[in-house]
Amino acid sequence: MWAREVAAIRVIGTGVMGRGIAQLAAASGITVELADARPEAVGDAVSHIGAMFDKLAAKGRLDDPAAARSRLRPLDDPFAPATGCDLVVEAVREDLETKRELFAALEKVVGDQTVLATNTSSLSVTAIGTSLNDPSRLAGLHFFNPVPLMRLVEVIAGARTAPWIPDALTDLVRRMGHEPVRAPDTPGFLVNHAGRGLPTEALQILSEGVAEPADIDRIARDVLGLRMGPFELMDLTGLDVSHPVLETVWSGFYGEPRLRPSPITRTRMEAGLLGRKTGEGFYAYADGAKQEPPEPAPPAADARPVWVPGAEAAALTALLDASGATVETGDAPSADAVVLVAEYGGSTLGFARREGLPVERTLGVDPLDGFARRLVVSVHPGVEPDAGRAALAVLAATGRPVTAVRDAPAPVAQRLLASIVNVACGIAGQRLGRPEDVDTAVRLGLGYPRGPLEWGTEVGPDVLRGVLARLHETTGDPRYRPNAWLVERADLGLPLTAPGTAPADLYR
Repeated sequence: MWAREVAAIRVIGTGVMGRGIAQLAAASGITVELADARPEAVGDAVSHIGAMFDKLAAKGRLDDPAAARSRLRPLDDPFAPATGCDLVVEAVREDLETKRELFAALEKVVGDQTVLATNTSSLSVTAIGTSLNDPSRLAGLHFFNPVPLMRLVEVIAGARTAPWIPDALTDLVRRMGHEPVRAPDTPGFLVNHAGRGLPTEALQILSEGVAEPADIDRIARDVLGLRMGPFELMDLTGLDVSHPVLETVWSGFYGEPRLRPSPITRTRMEAGLLGRKTGEGFYAYADGAKQEPPEPAPPAADARPVWVPGAEAAALTALLDASGATVETGDAPSADAVVLVAEYGGSTLGFARREGLPVERTLGVDPLDGFARRLVVSVHPGVEPDAGRAALAVLAATGRPVTAVRDAPAPVAQRLLASIVNVACGIAGQRLGRPEDVDTAVRLGLGYPRGPLEWGTEVGPDVLRGVLARLHETTGDPRYRPNAWLVERADLGLPLTAPGTAPADLYR
């Protein structure tokens, strides 16, 4: 155990991550020794951090930049004696052997109570610790870039990490003004594991020809409320980074179908279509700016009445009424009416055939967001074109942007959300993270509007179980198996955030 409050740490590596960690620690009152394999890089880092302190002070976000700057101590040698440091944080390149060699050398120069921490984003903490005589002193402390702005820190215990260390690091992270979450030493930890739900399903939707990348991104932003769609996010990160993560997490969980990557990203990565950094990815880029294709204008069409069946018909009917559309109220559509189905899960074609509706005049409209920001229309191959044009025209008259996609076993946004929630339920169900940590990790680390378990509870566990079950039944693909955590809570009427009663609770 640390005998005192942490007073001094050493940060090894003065790249973007090392600089950010050092800035955060020094600003919170901790003395920071800065070291790098290239001594000349240390001075540059100290100057950069000092300039950042001045900017923060000018904005009123740092009281004493001179005092913060004085807590930065440049070192010529990363392996100088570190007996006065409570913690050494490694922020060097993401290579297992490099990190192992670094920690093996550090172990010889640190004090008995010095904790060693790796800022790895993807490597096993346990595997890194195999180079140490005492692996119990090593833990993961995964900051996110840019460190001062990204408040999340994953605290990872390896298989041999001393039990007191995660608690101590959690307290330290809070002292630095960031939010810690306990993450497992498994592929992707929490954030990169939970983050597989969105891109894997988006790529599956693309591979089926349901929608193009720009349309999927617009749906993700407007219907789900995400800051960035999955394809623009992969372009921003770069497929040379994001595709290997997809494969690493999938293979690390021995081919779990819910995490299955796509050959689309492998092929594009090998072709050098990496995204913004190469000027071409799922989008083209001009001077670093994304060139998003324009949305098509609503088609011209003769006005036709509309008939709306389905469990979610009331909200869509109200929207159409407000726009001046003629909405029929009988038990069946007239011979000229366009039928707009608003349902959770299942294909529009399947609903039309099951309910005996006129297939050639029936289209679907996703109700997930309450039709608030974008209307997503499902078009099956049997739709008569004039009826389809009339449907798009009447929906565009509501003032909402309209996106037409191919009919599929469930609407695009429902599939994306169900995948996000199902992967998160898998994490909770395997006890890889507490539900509150899963939600915090995704909300802060990925910028989602809410945590996936909270989100799934809000939409309804039974609703999402139904979406997944229909996808699984229709496609036979095991990626859509509803996770037991989701199924149990849907059956019991519990929120997805609730651990529920465990056997151990009966002995307390």
